[in-house]
Amino acid sequence: MDKIINKDLILREKLALQRTVLANQSTLLAFLRTALYFSIAALSLHNLLKIDNSLYLEIGLYAISILLLISGITNFLVHRKRILKSEKNIGNYKDEYLKE
Repeated sequence: MDKIINKDLILREKLALQRTVLANQSTLLAFLRTALYFSIAALSLHNLLKIDNSLYLEIGLYAISILLLISGITNFLVHRKRILKSEKNIGNYKDEYLKE
């Protein structure tokens, strides 16, 4: 028996995976941007404003920056692994699609 393949469904699945990958990359860039903002804030406290006893505030801002960077990278890697795992679950429609 011939198997009827809905090519629109295959394309929709492929595009949904692409959107998910792009959203994951966008989230990583947002974490990176926020971490850079916190490190710039700490640097500007030290160099531009010259606030007395600002060392603790600078250390806190740098610590937040590093934590954001680490959590962003961790989040990216965990979600990338989940995306690759879900891509395997979709099946191998590409070969069936190209046969027709």
